[in-house]
Amino acid sequence: MTLAELICPAGTPAALRTAVEAGADAVYCGFQNATNARNFPGLNFTPDELAEAVAHAHRHGTKVLLALNTYPPAGKFDLWRDAADLGARLGVDAMIVADMGVADYIARHHPQMRLHLSVQAAASSPEAIRYYCEHFGVKRVVLPRILTIPEIRQIRTEIPCEIETFIFGNHGLMVEGRCSLTNYLTGQSTNMDGVCSPASDVEYIRSADGSMASRLAGFTIDTFGPQEMAGYPTICKGRYIAPSQPDGYYAFEEPVSLNLSRLLPELIDAGVHAFKIEGRQRSKSYVRNVVRAFRQAVDDIRAGRHANMADLIALTEGQKQTQGAFETKKWR
Repeated sequence: MTLAELICPAGTPAALRTAVEAGADAVYCGFQNATNARNFPGLNFTPDELAEAVAHAHRHGTKVLLALNTYPPAGKFDLWRDAADLGARLGVDAMIVADMGVADYIARHHPQMRLHLSVQAAASSPEAIRYYCEHFGVKRVVLPRILTIPEIRQIRTEIPCEIETFIFGNHGLMVEGRCSLTNYLTGQSTNMDGVCSPASDVEYIRSADGSMASRLAGFTIDTFGPQEMAGYPTICKGRYIAPSQPDGYYAFEEPVSLNLSRLLPELIDAGVHAFKIEGRQRSKSYVRNVVRAFRQAVDDIRAGRHANMADLIALTEGQKQTQGAFETKKWR
């Protein structure tokens, strides 16, 4: 049985310390710039904060993975080069990359650095994964959230690197690394700027009847009744009016959180080496509760015990959860 690592989010130094104390095997974080896919105000690390965070994590036996998982625009590669150089000097344990140019730079200039392939690279075939392994020395791939467990099992037999999968948190409804929907409205995207639905373009409008509309860059993305839970407005999670479809139609899938707690043994049996929790934009309380719950579950499975998961429904988006495509694909 693969002894799966627990990879936990650290959007701030405080969240990193919380994840370490809650039992993370590794934490992933980024600098305060466009080199990482959660480039939001109030999140991420200054160089001094990351230096302190690496020292703190290593004292507790926890690894630090640096996210450099966006795509440099032409003429701006220096930002990613400098971030890689700085991360190497600070002693991070691995770098999570998406862009081939970034992967190539790190492989040539920091050959001792362990490389993980980000979900933003959208590498879902053995051929694509093998290319990154052979050309850049990638040691682990984070698989997109569009694969079933049988598909993961088959991929594992055909690639020379470790596999990491998301097990809890935001449920990506698009193929990560290939989404330009937000860029269409706001001019910024997760892939290029590290920003999906930038907060400066988000607004909520309350009506006299108690209902609320969520808007992005002036466009209404969704409307919610007085008793409905309102999620963060991203285009792929909006409800729309479409020909031959009922009002309030989800074009992709209803926005709910991924929760694979019941599938952990099957994922381990399929050859998954690391479980990833999403949530660098979430609170310390979220990090503490989710990491503790999955720490206990993973430890139970490692010891051959039945894993009794804590109820995490209160920490899901809209208080709803799904196993997504990991069991069967049900895309509309």
